Amino acid sequence: MERHILVIEDEPTLRLGMNHFLASQGYSVSLCADGREGMKAVKEGNFDLVITDIKLPCHDGFEILRSVRSGSPDKGIILITAYADVKGAVQAIKEGAFDYIAKPFSNEELLITIDRFFKFQSLENEVTFLRETLKKQDNFADIIGASPVMKAVFDRISSVVNIDVPVLIEGESGTGKELVASAIHNLSLRKDKPFVKINCAAIPENLFESELFGHERGAFTGATEMRKGKFEFAGGGTIFFDEIGDIPLMLQPKLLRVIEDHAITRLGGNNTITVDVRTIYATSKNLKDLIKDGRFREELYYRINVVPITQPPLRERKEDIPYLIDHFLKYFREKFDKKEVRLSQAAYNAILLYHWPGNIRELKHAVERGIVLSNNGVIGIEDLPEEIAGTGIPCLSDKFTFEESLRCFEREMIKRALKDTGGRKGDAARRLGISRKVLWKKMKDYGIE
Repeated sequence: MERHILVIEDEPTLRLGMNHFLASQGYSVSLCADGREGMKAVKEGNFDLVITDIKLPCHDGFEILRSVRSGSPDKGIILITAYADVKGAVQAIKEGAFDYIAKPFSNEELLITIDRFFKFQSLENEVTFLRETLKKQDNFADIIGASPVMKAVFDRISSVVNIDVPVLIEGESGTGKELVASAIHNLSLRKDKPFVKINCAAIPENLFESELFGHERGAFTGATEMRKGKFEFAGGGTIFFDEIGDIPLMLQPKLLRVIEDHAITRLGGNNTITVDVRTIYATSKNLKDLIKDGRFREELYYRINVVPITQPPLRERKEDIPYLIDHFLKYFREKFDKKEVRLSQAAYNAILLYHWPGNIRELKHAVERGIVLSNNGVIGIEDLPEEIAGTGIPCLSDKFTFEESLRCFEREMIKRALKDTGGRKGDAARRLGISRKVLWKKMKDYGIE
Protein backbone atom coordinates (compact mmCIF):
# COMPACT_ATOMS: atom_id res chain seq x y z
CA MET A 1 0.00 0.00 0.00
CA GLU A 2 1.44 3.37 -1.05
CA ARG A 3 1.89 5.86 1.80
CA HIS A 4 1.15 9.54 1.17
CA ILE A 5 3.41 12.09 2.91
CA LEU A 6 2.91 15.87 2.99
CA VAL A 7 6.14 17.91 3.31
CA ILE A 8 5.84 21.56 4.38
CA GLU A 9 9.21 23.34 4.13
CA ASP A 10 10.04 26.88 3.00
CA GLU A 11 13.67 26.14 2.13
CA PRO A 12 13.61 25.08 -1.57
CA THR A 13 16.76 22.95 -1.55
CA LEU A 14 15.66 20.92 1.49
CA ARG A 15 12.06 20.63 0.24
CA LEU A 16 13.09 19.30 -3.19
CA GLY A 17 15.76 17.06 -1.69
CA MET A 18 13.25 15.44 0.66
CA ASN A 19 10.82 15.03 -2.24
CA HIS A 20 13.41 13.25 -4.38
CA PHE A 21 14.61 10.98 -1.55
CA LEU A 22 11.15 9.98 -0.24
CA ALA A 23 9.88 9.32 -3.75
CA SER A 24 12.89 7.04 -4.31
CA GLN A 25 11.83 5.09 -1.20
CA GLY A 26 8.38 4.42 -2.65
CA TYR A 27 6.38 7.15 -0.92
CA SER A 28 3.88 9.45 -2.62
CA VAL A 29 4.92 13.00 -1.73
CA SER A 30 3.10 16.37 -1.81
CA LEU A 31 5.00 19.63 -1.24
CA CYS A 32 4.05 22.99 0.30
CA ALA A 33 6.33 26.03 0.51
CA ASP A 34 4.73 27.91 3.42
CA GLY A 35 2.26 27.63 6.28
CA ARG A 36 -0.74 28.89 4.32
CA GLU A 37 -0.34 26.22 1.63
CA GLY A 38 0.32 23.64 4.33
CA MET A 39 -2.84 24.47 6.31
CA LYS A 40 -4.93 24.25 3.14
CA ALA A 41 -3.38 20.92 2.15
CA VAL A 42 -3.94 19.49 5.62
CA LYS A 43 -7.64 20.40 5.52
CA GLU A 44 -8.25 19.24 1.93
CA GLY A 45 -5.87 16.30 1.50
CA ASN A 46 -5.70 12.77 2.83
CA PHE A 47 -2.18 12.16 4.13
CA ASP A 48 -0.74 9.35 6.22
CA LEU A 49 2.03 11.56 7.61
CA VAL A 50 2.82 15.29 7.70
CA ILE A 51 6.44 16.50 7.97
CA THR A 52 6.64 20.23 8.64
CA ASP A 53 9.22 22.81 9.58
CA ILE A 54 8.40 24.82 12.70
CA LYS A 55 9.58 28.20 11.39
CA LEU A 56 7.35 28.94 8.39
CA PRO A 57 5.81 32.03 6.75
CA CYS A 58 2.09 32.62 7.50
CA HIS A 59 1.50 29.72 9.91
CA ASP A 60 4.13 27.93 12.02
CA GLY A 61 4.56 24.23 12.53
CA PHE A 62 2.72 24.18 15.85
CA GLU A 63 -0.41 25.64 14.22
CA ILE A 64 -0.22 22.94 11.57
CA LEU A 65 0.29 20.34 14.30
CA ARG A 66 -2.87 21.48 16.10
CA SER A 67 -4.83 21.46 12.83
CA VAL A 68 -3.75 17.89 12.09
CA ARG A 69 -4.51 16.68 15.63
CA SER A 70 -7.97 18.30 15.70
CA GLY A 71 -9.02 17.11 12.24
CA SER A 72 -7.32 13.71 11.98
CA PRO A 73 -5.92 12.56 15.35
CA ASP A 74 -4.87 9.23 13.83
CA LYS A 75 -2.54 10.95 11.35
CA GLY A 76 1.12 11.36 12.22
CA ILE A 77 3.16 14.55 12.28
CA ILE A 78 6.93 15.05 12.52
CA LEU A 79 8.36 18.51 13.25
CA ILE A 80 11.73 19.68 11.92
CA THR A 81 13.67 22.78 12.91
CA ALA A 82 17.06 24.36 12.91
CA TYR A 83 16.53 25.63 16.47
CA ALA A 84 16.58 22.42 18.49
CA ASP A 85 16.05 22.67 22.22
CA VAL A 86 14.58 20.41 24.87
CA LYS A 87 11.73 22.82 25.66
CA GLY A 88 10.59 22.80 22.05
CA ALA A 89 10.81 19.02 21.92
CA VAL A 90 8.71 18.65 25.07
CA GLN A 91 6.08 21.05 23.71
CA ALA A 92 5.95 19.17 20.39
CA ILE A 93 5.48 15.77 22.03
CA LYS A 94 2.91 17.11 24.51
CA GLU A 95 0.85 18.56 21.68
CA GLY A 96 0.82 15.23 19.87
CA ALA A 97 3.76 15.22 17.46
CA PHE A 98 5.16 11.76 16.85
CA ASP A 99 8.74 12.98 16.77
CA TYR A 100 11.02 16.00 16.42
CA ILE A 101 14.08 16.19 14.13
CA ALA A 102 16.84 18.79 14.35
CA LYS A 103 18.49 20.24 11.25
CA PRO A 104 20.76 19.31 9.66
CA PHE A 105 19.61 15.69 9.41
CA SER A 106 20.58 12.88 7.08
CA ASN A 107 18.27 11.02 4.73
CA GLU A 108 18.88 7.93 6.80
CA GLU A 109 17.78 9.67 10.01
CA LEU A 110 14.64 10.92 8.29
CA LEU A 111 13.85 7.46 6.92
CA ILE A 112 14.34 5.81 10.33
CA THR A 113 11.92 8.26 11.92
CA ILE A 114 9.32 7.73 9.19
CA ASP A 115 9.70 3.95 9.42
CA ARG A 116 9.23 4.13 13.21
CA PHE A 117 6.02 6.10 12.76
CA PHE A 118 4.48 3.64 10.31
CA LYS A 119 5.51 0.73 12.52
CA PHE A 120 3.94 2.50 15.52
CA GLN A 121 0.77 3.18 13.49
CA SER A 122 0.62 -0.47 12.46
CA LEU A 123 1.00 -1.49 16.10
CA GLU A 124 -1.86 0.81 17.12
CA ASN A 125 -4.04 -0.76 14.45
CA GLU A 126 -3.14 -4.21 15.79
CA VAL A 127 -4.07 -3.08 19.31
CA THR A 128 -7.45 -1.87 18.04
CA PHE A 129 -8.00 -5.15 16.22
CA LEU A 130 -6.97 -7.13 19.30
CA ARG A 131 -9.33 -5.12 21.50
CA GLU A 132 -12.24 -5.73 19.14
CA THR A 133 -11.38 -9.43 18.99
CA LEU A 134 -11.29 -9.66 22.76
CA LYS A 135 -14.68 -7.99 23.02
CA LYS A 136 -16.05 -11.00 21.16
CA GLN A 137 -14.28 -13.35 23.57
CA ASP A 138 -15.25 -11.93 26.94
CA ASN A 139 -13.86 -14.90 28.85
CA PHE A 140 -10.36 -14.09 27.53
CA ALA A 141 -10.79 -10.31 27.92
CA ASP A 142 -8.26 -9.98 30.74
CA ILE A 143 -5.58 -12.18 29.14
CA ILE A 144 -3.81 -9.80 26.79
CA GLY A 145 -1.34 -11.03 24.20
CA ALA A 146 -0.72 -11.72 20.53
CA SER A 147 2.79 -13.18 20.76
CA PRO A 148 3.45 -16.79 19.65
CA VAL A 149 3.95 -17.93 23.26
CA MET A 150 0.58 -16.48 24.29
CA LYS A 151 -1.18 -17.99 21.28
CA ALA A 152 0.15 -21.34 22.50
CA VAL A 153 -1.37 -20.63 25.93
CA PHE A 154 -4.74 -19.77 24.34
CA ASP A 155 -4.64 -23.00 22.32
CA ARG A 156 -3.90 -25.07 25.43
CA ILE A 157 -6.74 -23.39 27.34
CA SER A 158 -9.17 -24.12 24.51
CA SER A 159 -8.12 -27.77 24.42
CA VAL A 160 -8.89 -28.46 28.12
CA VAL A 161 -11.95 -26.34 28.91
CA ASN A 162 -14.51 -29.11 28.44
CA ILE A 163 -12.40 -32.03 29.63
CA ASP A 164 -12.54 -32.50 33.39
CA VAL A 165 -8.88 -33.17 34.07
CA PRO A 166 -6.60 -31.40 36.55
CA VAL A 167 -4.56 -28.53 35.11
CA LEU A 168 -1.25 -27.24 36.49
CA ILE A 169 -0.38 -23.65 35.57
CA GLU A 170 3.30 -22.84 36.02
CA GLY A 171 4.90 -19.41 35.83
CA GLU A 172 6.65 -16.65 37.73
CA SER A 173 4.80 -14.44 40.18
CA GLY A 174 2.77 -11.74 38.45
CA THR A 175 2.44 -13.48 35.06
CA GLY A 176 -1.35 -13.91 35.26
CA LYS A 177 -1.80 -17.55 36.29
CA GLU A 178 -5.09 -16.81 38.03
CA LEU A 179 -6.44 -15.26 34.82
CA VAL A 180 -5.69 -18.50 32.98
CA ALA A 181 -7.52 -20.51 35.65
CA SER A 182 -10.48 -18.14 35.50
CA ALA A 183 -10.58 -18.42 31.69
CA ILE A 184 -10.64 -22.23 31.86
CA HIS A 185 -13.58 -22.10 34.27
CA ASN A 186 -15.50 -19.41 32.37
CA LEU A 187 -15.18 -21.27 29.07
CA SER A 188 -16.15 -24.64 30.54
CA LEU A 189 -19.55 -26.25 31.07
CA ARG A 190 -19.13 -25.35 34.77
CA LYS A 191 -19.15 -21.59 34.09
CA ASP A 192 -22.49 -21.06 35.86
CA LYS A 193 -21.24 -22.79 39.00
CA PRO A 194 -18.86 -21.41 41.69
CA PHE A 195 -15.22 -20.60 41.00
CA VAL A 196 -13.52 -20.88 44.41
CA LYS A 197 -9.96 -19.58 44.88
CA ILE A 198 -7.58 -20.78 47.58
CA ASN A 199 -4.23 -19.09 48.24
CA CYS A 200 -2.23 -21.92 49.76
CA ALA A 201 0.49 -19.54 50.94
CA ALA A 202 -1.96 -17.45 52.98
CA ILE A 203 -3.72 -20.10 55.10
CA PRO A 204 -2.20 -21.10 58.48
CA GLU A 205 -1.23 -24.76 58.52
CA ASN A 206 -3.46 -25.60 61.51
CA LEU A 207 -6.54 -24.24 59.70
CA PHE A 208 -5.88 -25.73 56.27
CA GLU A 209 -7.81 -28.99 56.65
CA SER A 210 -10.88 -27.25 58.04
CA GLU A 211 -10.69 -24.65 55.27
CA LEU A 212 -10.72 -27.32 52.56
CA PHE A 213 -13.03 -29.98 53.97
CA GLY A 214 -15.06 -28.13 56.61
CA HIS A 215 -15.63 -29.28 60.18
CA GLU A 216 -18.36 -30.61 62.46
CA ARG A 217 -19.47 -28.90 65.63
CA GLY A 218 -17.02 -29.60 68.45
CA ALA A 219 -14.27 -30.81 66.12
CA PHE A 220 -11.81 -28.48 67.88
CA THR A 221 -11.82 -25.64 70.39
CA GLY A 222 -13.90 -22.81 68.98
CA ALA A 223 -15.85 -25.01 66.52
CA THR A 224 -19.25 -24.02 67.89
CA GLU A 225 -21.16 -24.98 64.74
CA MET A 226 -20.84 -27.09 61.60
CA ARG A 227 -19.03 -25.36 58.74
CA LYS A 228 -18.74 -26.39 55.12
CA GLY A 229 -15.32 -26.31 53.45
CA LYS A 230 -14.21 -25.02 50.06
CA PHE A 231 -14.89 -28.30 48.29
CA GLU A 232 -18.55 -28.24 49.30
CA PHE A 233 -18.93 -24.55 48.45
CA ALA A 234 -17.50 -25.25 45.01
CA GLY A 235 -20.00 -28.02 44.28
CA GLY A 236 -20.46 -28.41 40.52
CA GLY A 237 -17.82 -25.75 39.86
CA THR A 238 -14.06 -25.29 40.05
CA ILE A 239 -11.49 -24.95 42.84
CA PHE A 240 -8.30 -23.04 42.03
CA PHE A 241 -5.32 -23.80 44.28
CA ASP A 242 -2.91 -20.88 43.92
CA GLU A 243 0.69 -21.64 44.99
CA ILE A 244 -0.01 -25.35 45.46
CA GLY A 245 3.66 -25.81 46.41
CA ASP A 246 2.88 -24.20 49.78
CA ILE A 247 0.21 -26.71 50.81
CA PRO A 248 1.26 -28.45 54.07
CA LEU A 249 2.99 -31.80 53.54
CA MET A 250 0.70 -33.59 56.02
CA LEU A 251 -2.38 -32.50 54.07
CA GLN A 252 -1.14 -33.64 50.67
CA PRO A 253 -2.22 -37.32 50.99
CA LYS A 254 -5.75 -36.19 51.93
CA LEU A 255 -5.95 -33.89 48.91
CA LEU A 256 -4.74 -36.76 46.72
CA ARG A 257 -7.53 -38.99 48.02
CA VAL A 258 -10.16 -36.31 47.30
CA ILE A 259 -8.90 -35.94 43.73
CA GLU A 260 -9.03 -39.71 43.18
CA ASP A 261 -12.25 -40.56 45.10
CA HIS A 262 -14.25 -37.33 44.57
CA ALA A 263 -15.28 -37.49 48.22
CA ILE A 264 -14.46 -35.67 51.46
CA THR A 265 -14.97 -36.08 55.17
CA ARG A 266 -15.41 -33.03 57.37
CA LEU A 267 -12.92 -32.56 60.20
CA GLY A 268 -14.36 -34.31 63.27
CA GLY A 269 -16.97 -36.13 61.18
CA ASN A 270 -17.52 -39.69 59.97
CA ASN A 271 -19.79 -39.27 56.96
CA THR A 272 -18.34 -39.34 53.44
CA ILE A 273 -19.62 -36.52 51.22
CA THR A 274 -19.40 -36.86 47.44
CA VAL A 275 -18.16 -33.74 45.67
CA ASP A 276 -18.31 -32.86 41.96
CA VAL A 277 -15.48 -30.35 41.57
CA ARG A 278 -12.84 -29.64 38.96
CA THR A 279 -9.40 -28.71 40.30
CA ILE A 280 -6.88 -26.29 38.79
CA TYR A 281 -3.49 -25.60 40.35
CA ALA A 282 -0.86 -22.89 39.97
CA THR A 283 2.70 -22.54 41.18
CA SER A 284 5.61 -20.14 40.85
CA LYS A 285 7.93 -22.73 42.38
CA ASN A 286 9.63 -25.71 40.75
CA LEU A 287 7.63 -28.62 42.17
CA LYS A 288 10.25 -31.15 41.08
CA ASP A 289 12.81 -29.35 43.26
CA LEU A 290 10.32 -29.47 46.15
CA ILE A 291 9.94 -33.23 45.58
CA LYS A 292 13.74 -33.67 45.80
CA ASP A 293 13.73 -31.65 49.05
CA GLY A 294 10.94 -33.83 50.49
CA ARG A 295 8.45 -30.96 50.64
CA PHE A 296 6.04 -32.16 47.96
CA ARG A 297 4.73 -35.66 47.36
CA GLU A 298 5.66 -37.12 43.99
CA GLU A 299 2.35 -39.01 43.59
CA LEU A 300 0.40 -35.77 44.13
CA TYR A 301 2.56 -33.98 41.56
CA TYR A 302 1.79 -36.52 38.84
CA ARG A 303 -1.91 -36.47 39.74
CA ILE A 304 -2.28 -32.68 39.41
CA ASN A 305 0.06 -32.31 36.42
CA VAL A 306 -2.21 -34.05 33.91
CA VAL A 307 -2.29 -30.99 31.61
CA PRO A 308 0.49 -28.42 32.20
CA ILE A 309 0.21 -24.81 31.02
CA THR A 310 3.24 -22.54 31.22
CA GLN A 311 2.51 -18.83 31.55
CA PRO A 312 5.61 -17.07 30.14
CA PRO A 313 7.33 -14.15 31.91
CA LEU A 314 6.87 -10.70 30.39
CA ARG A 315 10.52 -10.47 29.31
CA GLU A 316 9.88 -13.40 26.94
CA ARG A 317 6.84 -11.76 25.33
CA LYS A 318 7.89 -8.13 24.98
CA GLU A 319 5.90 -7.78 21.77
CA ASP A 320 2.81 -7.95 24.02
CA ILE A 321 3.86 -4.93 26.12
CA PRO A 322 2.22 -2.32 23.83
CA TYR A 323 -1.07 -4.27 24.05
CA LEU A 324 -0.81 -4.43 27.84
CA ILE A 325 0.02 -0.71 28.08
CA ASP A 326 -3.05 0.10 26.00
CA HIS A 327 -5.22 -2.19 28.14
CA PHE A 328 -4.06 -0.73 31.48
CA LEU A 329 -4.20 2.88 30.23
CA LYS A 330 -7.82 2.36 29.21
CA TYR A 331 -8.70 0.73 32.53
CA PHE A 332 -7.08 3.35 34.78
CA ARG A 333 -8.23 6.31 32.66
CA GLU A 334 -11.80 5.26 33.41
CA LYS A 335 -11.08 4.37 37.04
CA PHE A 336 -9.48 7.76 37.84
CA ASP A 337 -11.56 9.79 35.35
CA LYS A 338 -8.49 10.93 33.39
CA LYS A 339 -9.79 10.21 29.91
CA GLU A 340 -7.08 11.97 27.89
CA VAL A 341 -3.93 10.81 29.70
CA ARG A 342 -1.23 9.34 27.47
CA LEU A 343 2.40 8.24 27.76
CA SER A 344 5.22 10.54 26.71
CA GLN A 345 7.70 9.06 24.26
CA ALA A 346 10.39 8.99 26.97
CA ALA A 347 8.13 7.08 29.37
CA TYR A 348 7.08 4.70 26.61
CA ASN A 349 10.73 4.02 25.72
CA ALA A 350 11.62 3.39 29.37
CA ILE A 351 8.78 0.86 29.69
CA LEU A 352 9.93 -0.97 26.57
CA LEU A 353 13.56 -1.03 27.77
CA TYR A 354 12.79 -2.30 31.29
CA HIS A 355 13.24 -6.03 32.07
CA TRP A 356 10.06 -6.43 34.26
CA PRO A 357 11.07 -8.85 37.03
CA GLY A 358 7.59 -8.35 38.53
CA ASN A 359 5.94 -9.21 35.20
CA ILE A 360 2.42 -8.03 34.31
CA ARG A 361 1.55 -7.12 37.89
CA GLU A 362 4.52 -4.70 38.00
CA LEU A 363 3.56 -3.17 34.65
CA LYS A 364 -0.03 -2.69 35.81
CA HIS A 365 1.09 -0.90 38.97
CA ALA A 366 3.54 1.28 36.99
CA VAL A 367 0.78 2.47 34.63
CA GLU A 368 -1.57 3.07 37.57
CA ARG A 369 1.07 5.17 39.34
CA GLY A 370 1.84 7.08 36.14
CA ILE A 371 -1.80 8.06 35.62
CA VAL A 372 -2.24 9.10 39.26
CA LEU A 373 0.88 11.32 39.19
CA SER A 374 0.49 12.65 35.64
CA ASN A 375 0.01 16.36 34.97
CA ASN A 376 -1.29 18.10 31.85
CA GLY A 377 -2.52 14.82 30.39
CA VAL A 378 0.95 13.30 29.90
CA ILE A 379 2.71 10.53 31.86
CA GLY A 380 6.33 11.64 31.96
CA ILE A 381 9.32 9.48 32.76
CA GLU A 382 9.44 11.15 36.18
CA ASP A 383 5.96 9.72 36.95
CA LEU A 384 7.19 6.11 36.64
CA PRO A 385 8.78 4.11 39.49
CA GLU A 386 12.47 4.91 39.88
CA GLU A 387 13.70 1.48 38.79
CA ILE A 388 11.74 1.77 35.51
CA ALA A 389 12.52 5.42 34.87
CA GLY A 390 16.18 4.59 35.41
CA THR A 391 16.25 2.79 32.06
CA GLY A 392 15.84 6.13 30.33
CA ILE A 393 17.01 8.81 32.77
CA PRO A 394 20.75 8.72 31.80
CA CYS A 395 19.78 9.91 28.34
CA LEU A 396 17.93 12.89 29.82
CA SER A 397 20.87 14.27 31.75
CA ASP A 398 21.24 18.05 31.70
CA LYS A 399 24.77 17.62 30.39
CA PHE A 400 23.37 16.30 27.08
CA THR A 401 22.15 18.44 24.22
CA PHE A 402 18.87 17.45 22.59
CA GLU A 403 20.75 15.69 19.76
CA GLU A 404 22.97 13.83 22.24
CA SER A 405 19.91 12.65 24.20
CA LEU A 406 18.35 11.28 21.02
CA ARG A 407 21.56 9.42 20.14
CA CYS A 408 21.76 8.06 23.70
CA PHE A 409 18.20 6.71 23.48
CA GLU A 410 18.86 5.18 20.08
CA ARG A 411 22.04 3.47 21.28
CA GLU A 412 20.31 2.06 24.38
CA MET A 413 17.36 0.75 22.34
CA ILE A 414 19.72 -0.98 19.90
CA LYS A 415 21.69 -2.56 22.75
CA ARG A 416 18.49 -3.75 24.44
CA ALA A 417 17.09 -5.17 21.19
CA LEU A 418 20.32 -7.09 20.57
CA LYS A 419 20.29 -8.41 24.14
CA ASP A 420 16.63 -9.49 23.95
CA THR A 421 17.20 -11.31 20.65
CA GLY A 422 20.39 -13.03 21.73
CA GLY A 423 22.50 -10.97 19.33
CA ARG A 424 20.46 -12.00 16.27
CA LYS A 425 20.74 -8.86 14.15
CA GLY A 426 17.89 -9.71 11.80
CA ASP A 427 15.46 -10.16 14.71
CA ALA A 428 16.80 -7.03 16.43
CA ALA A 429 16.37 -4.97 13.25
CA ARG A 430 12.75 -6.16 12.88
CA ARG A 431 12.02 -5.32 16.52
CA LEU A 432 13.44 -1.82 16.03
CA GLY A 433 11.58 -1.28 12.76
CA ILE A 434 14.72 -0.70 10.70
CA SER A 435 16.57 -2.63 8.04
CA ARG A 436 19.46 -4.94 8.83
CA LYS A 437 21.73 -2.63 6.81
CA VAL A 438 20.74 0.40 8.89
CA LEU A 439 21.28 -1.61 12.09
CA TRP A 440 24.80 -2.58 11.00
CA LYS A 441 25.63 1.08 10.29
CA LYS A 442 24.20 2.25 13.63
CA MET A 443 26.15 -0.41 15.50
CA LYS A 444 29.33 0.74 13.77
CA ASP A 445 28.57 4.41 14.50
CA TYR A 446 27.92 3.74 18.19
CA GLY A 447 30.75 1.24 18.62
CA ILE A 448 28.40 -1.60 19.58
CA GLU A 449 30.04 -5.03 19.28
